[in-house]
Amino acid sequence: MEEGKGRVCVTGGGGFIASMIIRRLLLEGYSVNTTVRPGKSKKDLSFLTNLPGASRTLQVFNADLNNPESFIPAIEGCIGVFHTATPYDMQKDEDEKILTKRAIGGALGILNASISSKTVKRVVYTASAAAIINSGKEVEELDESHWSDIDFMYKTKPFAWTIAISQTLTEKAVLEFAAQHENELDVVTLILPYVIGPFICSKLPDSVQFAFPWLFGDYQLGIFLRFPLVHVDDVARAHIFLLEHPNPKGRFNCSLSGTVTFEEIADILRSKYPEFQMPTLESLKEIAGWTIPSINSKKLKDAGFKYNYGTKEIIEETIQCCKENGYL
Repeated sequence: MEEGKGRVCVTGGGGFIASMIIRRLLLEGYSVNTTVRPGKSKKDLSFLTNLPGASRTLQVFNADLNNPESFIPAIEGCIGVFHTATPYDMQKDEDEKILTKRAIGGALGILNASISSKTVKRVVYTASAAAIINSGKEVEELDESHWSDIDFMYKTKPFAWTIAISQTLTEKAVLEFAAQHENELDVVTLILPYVIGPFICSKLPDSVQFAFPWLFGDYQLGIFLRFPLVHVDDVARAHIFLLEHPNPKGRFNCSLSGTVTFEEIADILRSKYPEFQMPTLESLKEIAGWTIPSINSKKLKDAGFKYNYGTKEIIEETIQCCKENGYL
């Protein structure tokens, strides 16, 4: 008989968000199976295997989205699955059709494996705000009814447009599968904006670099002048909340209300970390970039979820973690 709250599977365990979900699950009494891409050594994964309780309740499996059946051993015997594994690398320029085929194939394979297991009751799919922000329409606030427009993205090629197309089509495929198999499996999607905060993974998360490009010396990463954000631990808690909720349905946004601007970030960092060379407000205003509207998470909050972190805490804790890990 499984100890604690039961065993769950987290795909993509080597990533920023997945590793923090695993950490939170272990703290809350779950046993965890996680998947990583083949080729990862024990040394590479020490940030997971050294977590409190991991030696007893964490199992690591090799799996690859190019081979969806490879996830079956990790899913067997689990009561829930968190599908966070991503089929892309922000530093690589890969064809959107290849990305989308791999993402959809992997997601549907994991959903089918969950049904075949006879033990999985619910899958929480980690979705991206990229699937809602690129509609081509002027919107002050986005909710779960919004979708990015594929034709618009092909025409205008916004930042990371190939990934945005893949994310949009994959989430739609996941929700279509859910509708077709609603009597066999619960499936919900959790839509995330910029996710930052402390991290335990073995490399600096892309989202941290994108949120603070002037600190890492690269303005070419993709500049967002205004964007919504959320703390990674609130994201981990929201995943578990949706797993445990008695009857969640469809899509859920997970974002603090409002947005943060470069100017506001600069002000927070100036007061907390005066040793950093910060750009002036005038120079920030001259930077060409994108803005993302506020993302409404009323549905998640109405279901009973509460955020633990505000904007200032998120930014300060992220930078402190970067300093402690030698990135700044």
